[in-house]
Amino acid sequence: MAEFYSNWQYTVGNVIVLLIVAMIGWLAWRASGKEYWRDATRRVFASKRAIVCFAVLVFYVTVALLDSVAWRDVSRDEDGNVVKSPDGERILEPNATTLLDRIDAATLKFGVRSEKTFSGPFASESFTKETTQDDAGNTVRRNAPLDHPGKHPLGTDKVGDDVLWKSLKGIRTALVIGGFTTLLVLPFALFFGTVAGYFGKWIDDAISYIYSTLASIPSILLIAAFMLIFGRGLFQLCLIMAVTSWTGLCRVIRGESLKLRELEYVQAAQALGVSSWKILAQHLTPNVMHIVLISSILRFSGLVLSEALLSYLNIGVGPSTASWGSMINDARFELAREPVVWWNLVAAFVFMFGLVLPANIFGDAVRDALDPRLRTG
Repeated sequence: MAEFYSNWQYTVGNVIVLLIVAMIGWLAWRASGKEYWRDATRRVFASKRAIVCFAVLVFYVTVALLDSVAWRDVSRDEDGNVVKSPDGERILEPNATTLLDRIDAATLKFGVRSEKTFSGPFASESFTKETTQDDAGNTVRRNAPLDHPGKHPLGTDKVGDDVLWKSLKGIRTALVIGGFTTLLVLPFALFFGTVAGYFGKWIDDAISYIYSTLASIPSILLIAAFMLIFGRGLFQLCLIMAVTSWTGLCRVIRGESLKLRELEYVQAAQALGVSSWKILAQHLTPNVMHIVLISSILRFSGLVLSEALLSYLNIGVGPSTASWGSMINDARFELAREPVVWWNLVAAFVFMFGLVLPANIFGDAVRDALDPRLRTG
């Protein structure tokens, strides 16, 4: 009987991915009951570009979900019998295997096909020369044949791991960083933005002072200091990136709330004696959600790119976590080789570009559908 993987950081990452998908599903279900959101959905999917981008995003999310379900199987001996401890408990294998790993092992086998060192895309020989013996027994320098010739569409890295497989494993990291950080940003930005815009006076001054002060400090310095103190990890990176990136959205929501509080339906609610917190919950917050949704989609792309920059500076995720930023960081040394090893950098760039560009295009379609001044249809 399988058990879920117990490593807390990997488990937190898995829960985050599932939480993001569950929240998206819940928001879609709630929005389906309102004509405004149904009309906006029809406007979004009236564009062929938006449909294609949505399909690409679904592919990325599917891969991340498959890589977020992991468990350990029971150990078996050579005869296939279950290995048990002296007290009769079944012994589990030391490492967990994700559903994506299991599908790959049963079909494409990218993750289990490794070489000794670098090899080019679809190559049949090693990229670097090594000392071997020919058929006559003479010592020669030549490109040794690969163990799996032509089986690596994007080549292999310096330790012989498949680059395509590393790129696929980096999808989960990118979605966790972009999605979880955005989820952490939204409550702070939404609460402080609406409160500052609605109440004004000294409350507005205090909140404005806080986010202006925080925004004036270079975020890279705060992130570097935090990661050096608490260690490099996926959860730590998401937390500090959320702390340094909520100020921009808070400022936008505050400006929108300043405008909304002067509208007739808000003033009518005040005249009828409705409490300020009920006005915030029922009138202001729903009317800034289109800004929150658009900003969240666009912020997601920026956070994915930020991870690549931070990993390049060696303050991103740890070396044991697969990420496109780590691949780009490794590629800077490979570009100095002669001849150049280019496929590691290109693979990370293509996968990152394939996520960020569709997210931005889909975000533009959502913006056009929700903002009456920008609707194109």
